[in-house]
Amino acid sequence: MRDLVVGKLKLILICALFLLLVSTGWQIAASELAYYELQDELKDIASLNSSRIGLTTPKSDDDLRDAVIDKARSHDIALRPNQITVRRSGSDDAPFVYLAVDYKTRIALPGYSFTLRFHPTSGKKR
Repeated sequence: MRDLVVGKLKLILICALFLLLVSTGWQIAASELAYYELQDELKDIASLNSSRIGLTTPKSDDDLRDAVIDKARSHDIALRPNQITVRRSGSDDAPFVYLAVDYKTRIALPGYSFTLRFHPTSGKKR
C-alpha cells in the first residue's frame, strides 16, 4: 500500500515538473518568436520603399517610432518611444534608416520570474 502511495506521489511530482518545463519553454519560445517577427517588421519599416518610389512623403523619426510601436503591439510587445532608436544617413535620393529597439519580457513561473532582454534591429548601422 505504501509503495502505491509513493508511486503516485512520484508520478504527480514528475507531471508537475513536466508541466513547469513546458510552460517555461512555451513562454520563452513565444518571446523569441515575437522578437524575430519584430525584427522582420523593423527591416520593412526601415526600407522606406513607399517613399523611395514616390508613393508617400518621407517619414519623420516620430512617424517611424509610431510605426514600430504599432507593429510591436501586434506581437504583444509594449514599447515606449524612448526604447526606439532611429538613425538616418545617406542622401535624399538614397536615404538609409537604421532602427533599433531595446525591450524586456518577463517570464513568469510559480513563485519565480525572470526577465529576458531583446535588441532587434533593422540591419547594419551605417
